[in-house]
Amino acid sequence: MTNSYTSLSQIKSDIAAGGITVEKLVKGYLNKISANAHLNAFNEVFDNEALASAKKVDSRIQDGTAGKLAGMVIAIKDNICYKGHKVTASSKILENFTSVYSSTIVERLLAQDAVIIGRCNCDEFAMGASNENSFFGPVKNYSDESRVPGGSSGGSAVAVQAGMCHAAIGTDTGGSVRQPASFCGLIGLKPTYGRISRHGIIAYASSFDQVGPITRSIEDAALLYEVMAGPDEYDSTLANVEVESYNSKAKTTVSPKKIAYLQEAISSPGVNGEVKNNLVDYIEKLRAEGHTVKPIAFELLDYLVPAYYILAMAEASSNLSRYDGVHMGYRSPAAVDPVSTYKNSRSEGFGKEVKRRIMLGTFVLSAGYYDAYFAKAQKVRRMIREKTDAILKEYDFILIPTAPEPAFAIGKVEKDPVVTYLADIFTVQASLTGAPAISLPTGNNSKGLPLGLQLLTRHFGEQELLNFSKYFLEL
Repeated sequence: MTNSYTSLSQIKSDIAAGGITVEKLVKGYLNKISANAHLNAFNEVFDNEALASAKKVDSRIQDGTAGKLAGMVIAIKDNICYKGHKVTASSKILENFTSVYSSTIVERLLAQDAVIIGRCNCDEFAMGASNENSFFGPVKNYSDESRVPGGSSGGSAVAVQAGMCHAAIGTDTGGSVRQPASFCGLIGLKPTYGRISRHGIIAYASSFDQVGPITRSIEDAALLYEVMAGPDEYDSTLANVEVESYNSKAKTTVSPKKIAYLQEAISSPGVNGEVKNNLVDYIEKLRAEGHTVKPIAFELLDYLVPAYYILAMAEASSNLSRYDGVHMGYRSPAAVDPVSTYKNSRSEGFGKEVKRRIMLGTFVLSAGYYDAYFAKAQKVRRMIREKTDAILKEYDFILIPTAPEPAFAIGKVEKDPVVTYLADIFTVQASLTGAPAISLPTGNNSKGLPLGLQLLTRHFGEQELLNFSKYFLEL
């Protein structure tokens, strides 16, 4: 039953007809969670609380006082604070930590009567692209349990993919909503940086982190985006730009658009053959529909991943310095003095990938290397932003694969972590520039693994992006 709904409007229609209640929906999702516990998508399920919330929402629906999200059962990534609930960012260093306040997005979701069913597994501190870097173990892809679901919001994606909730909220730093959405055959939206409050989101890289929904329909992605977006006194980085309503302007047909695609996405030997063919197929469909679709060369492509990782790791080094065994977080039982407290607590509390990124981030910020790495990466970031903005002045959208390959095998060993980092080649452009981007499901490959394509547009162009995405999925 729970898997049959692709949009909230379908649920609301069944509720109005008396065929379902929110309480029954929650029970159905809880059964799915129990049956799919081996996928390891959830770090904690709020079963009794979700049922109690559902009863209250049912009462408000009967009274005619329910909010926009009444009937939507969602899961949140385990780096989003929810008052009175544990939040660990899937790290030992925050094991059993209970949040003393709710993030702005949780408050807004609850205010519109969403039911939060649990917190989802993720890469530790959102650092990863496979959801294998978690203190709670890897998450398995529902399409093929030997494969990763993508990361870092892999648990959120699998929860929706396997019908364990209707929609989920993740965070996207370098592609962590879009890539798992692609690997799981779902829609993943990264809004413009500064659209959605980061208050109450455990920070990884503050100038990149952005909250985004993972859904089965454009309609639901738009609705969740509208509820979460907008100014917040607790986040000074938010833009005071009107959040338009998608539903009032939704279209199933669009005027001819100008669309650019990266030539390297087709010519590069590092891109999987079926991913290339998928892109070519959609380019041909768009041209057949009367759109102008042209290849462009992005001369800075080779600098995207290095610039992103230098800056993100530097920010991570700063943000994660607070977890020291003194101020907050896990304290090692071997701590006997200040030095051993810091050293042992951080060594034992952080996982391998997080420690790698902290050390690299500390290195690029250190005296003698700051100008050579961090300052230079900032300059490159500005060049990438200017180049991307120039493309989007001439074209309405940039079309690229979400990832260079489908979901890869769990436990795939890479001798050089740089190889793994290169998997972010197509997602970090939007992250570096702050532009909005969306990953859209575009069928499966020959092995039945989901494929996804990504659309980028100009800043604060979510309305146009969502409208065109709905049209794109109907091609």
